[in-house]
Amino acid sequence: MIRKLLVIIVIGITIMACKDETKASMNDIKDDIENTKPAVDSIIEVIETPITKSTKQIKEELTSKGFKTFDYIDDKTQDTILMQQYFIAFLKRGPIRGQNEEEAAELQKEHLAYLAKMYDLGYADISGPFGDDGDIRGITIYNVPTQKMADSLANADPMVKAGRLEIEIHPWWAAKGFPLR
Repeated sequence: MIRKLLVIIVIGITIMACKDETKASMNDIKDDIENTKPAVDSIIEVIETPITKSTKQIKEELTSKGFKTFDYIDDKTQDTILMQQYFIAFLKRGPIRGQNEEEAAELQKEHLAYLAKMYDLGYADISGPFGDDGDIRGITIYNVPTQKMADSLANADPMVKAGRLEIEIHPWWAAKGFPLR
């Protein structure tokens, strides 16, 4: 009987000790939770900064691809301005304009798709129609190294091939990287 009583007392003391230890552990956990900063994901966020090439590097790259360039120092800002030769294609009213409405609409659809393709491939930088009903219907600025290439691309336009438009191309210089305003 004493043995049973001793066993019960030892079990009771052990249970009480565990209970206090559990309370202490729970309090420690609560303190840890309250004092812990929000977890940071282990994935590191990379902020990409654009690689800026020098004017000299851009000029060398363009020259190696056959583009004509020159540069000068802007008197006001003292920046080096890089000029590149582009080619403006004037899209003029062509000799064959007798297409019916449906044919003209289909040609216009093909013309716009062609210009979008030239833009996507990096051959054309900007194009658009003029707002009047003159003989010059619009322009496309080709970003290619030679007039021969610009002429070839411009003459591959479905509207030009059909004779609805004809092309007149001129070399044109513009500062590299300057946006339209």
